[in-house]
Amino acid sequence: MGFPGVWMTESESLIYRVVPKCACSTIGQIMFYSDHGRFFDGDIHDSTDGLHKWAQDHSHDPIERAVRARSGVTFTCVRNPYARLLSSFFDKIAGIQRNGRRYRGNLVPQLVQRYGIDVGSPDNGFEFDQIASFRRFLLFARDTVRFRKPMEPDIHWSAMSGHISTFIVNGGRYDQIFFTEAFSEGMAKVLAAADTKVAIDLDQVPRFNESEGHGPKRAHKVSDYFDDLSRHLIWEIYKDDFRLFRYDFDDPDNKMPLGEVDLDEVHAKLGR
Repeated sequence: MGFPGVWMTESESLIYRVVPKCACSTIGQIMFYSDHGRFFDGDIHDSTDGLHKWAQDHSHDPIERAVRARSGVTFTCVRNPYARLLSSFFDKIAGIQRNGRRYRGNLVPQLVQRYGIDVGSPDNGFEFDQIASFRRFLLFARDTVRFRKPMEPDIHWSAMSGHISTFIVNGGRYDQIFFTEAFSEGMAKVLAAADTKVAIDLDQVPRFNESEGHGPKRAHKVSDYFDDLSRHLIWEIYKDDFRLFRYDFDDPDNKMPLGEVDLDEVHAKLGR
């Protein structure tokens, strides 16, 4: 199976397991800069050179060799499950993608038909009942994750623990796991432990949010989107994420984790 979702600097100083909707655009750009002294011109997800990616066949051997040898700092980044799922909804379901189309072609029309989701349109300023539509999307997300119907779960709302576990199961080990909510602090620790070719001042890094501006803004506080049923469903899907990464299930408005990640626990529970 190898190491799907892994990006690595060409210098092999940084090895990163991508978790979608967890600052991956910014992390990828920082990695690119740390080797080349410049940011990639465009969306880092579109790069085909300057950064090893498991999705590129020519990167398989160097990534596998570096992971086995533990030659670089291996890390990933996690995010509050409440906020991450809301971000997935507003970007991938309610938003218009960079190509000017809806995400995955006919996905949104299917959700409109099967789940009664309304996401508005650019023509009406994306006006719709955000809370009602999000809760219907959550039912769809649960169906994909638990029952794999009406489709396989998408990477943007699959559990973080699922993404992170593939690296462990296939023989990798994380040196650091940090929080999107404390990004500068966590990324600084990763860089301090790595032997990068180019130093980078995190305070000068632009905000790389490739999904921003393509759809509606969230109009309510996080807790408004989650009634008792919604919280039951999100626990059903993401209980391992809440537990392993110490996020507060009881208070959706508290985006910060309640404690540090225990790497030994993560490796023990996700490496089974």
